[in-house]
Amino acid sequence: MQQSDTPPLKAWLLLLLLAMIWGSSFILIKKGLIAFRPDQLAAIRIASAGFVLLPFLMRRFRTVQRYHWPKLISVGLVGSFIPAFLFAFAQTQLPSGVTGVLNTFTPLATLIIGVLVFHQIVAVQQWVGVLIGLAGTVILITANASGEFQFNAYALLIIVATICYGINLNLIKHHIPDLGALTITGVSLFLVAPPALIYLLFATPFVEQLGSQPDAYFSLTAILILGVVGTAMALVIFNTVVKMTDTTFTSSVTYLIPIVALILGVVDGEPFLVEHAIGMAAILTGVFIANRRARKPRVAPTA
Repeated sequence: MQQSDTPPLKAWLLLLLLAMIWGSSFILIKKGLIAFRPDQLAAIRIASAGFVLLPFLMRRFRTVQRYHWPKLISVGLVGSFIPAFLFAFAQTQLPSGVTGVLNTFTPLATLIIGVLVFHQIVAVQQWVGVLIGLAGTVILITANASGEFQFNAYALLIIVATICYGINLNLIKHHIPDLGALTITGVSLFLVAPPALIYLLFATPFVEQLGSQPDAYFSLTAILILGVVGTAMALVIFNTVVKMTDTTFTSSVTYLIPIVALILGVVDGEPFLVEHAIGMAAILTGVFIANRRARKPRVAPTA
């Protein structure tokens, strides 16, 4: 499908909506962890996201060919299942704001994987935009209330999750061009939902916790919102933008997520520093430069 050099307005609006949804996900994870373990949270998130789209998929299963199934399983695993567990475990030891900032490694991971694995050719201007965005991210990190950033094993879990996202982005763009966004999202989530549900019900004390934990239903509601809106609906939007534009533009949503997290923090009474404004300005500039290029990236023929 031929694309214009400049992303259309609809793509930008969808990107902003996606940033708002995913920017709120860290608070929902935090609320979900009040009553449930991180593995339970991830399992509830994936199961709810996978089954909620099932009514819309009955006719779409017919469009899935035999060669699609391994690719869709891969999308479900690296794009949803594995990152859900990584984020849940990481946020037991990392503040939600730091987690959101670490998530901005996704565009860089996407570019590197696209170049090394999928033979994607990108403009120098895109690299400049990504680096400026990362510089803004560093400013936001140093502007945290504690003033400190410690790269520990839990932060490494987020980096691994961003690599998963980078693989998933390129897989969708270069290897599943003949399926619609809803089909890719719904089928891939549905394929990993049953294992998540089985694990939740038979390997964890989920049912007992519903009756014994005082905040269980509050946390469950937060996780269900995270699964239905923050995973299922958001991934449909995400995959739609991938097909409308390119992987670098779509992964730029991770630059906007920390900004949403900061705004929510201010509403919740957290201070807004000058460094926050500078960091957000740098991030937005980076997103603009990375996507305001002279020509779109090309995909070199593979053997």
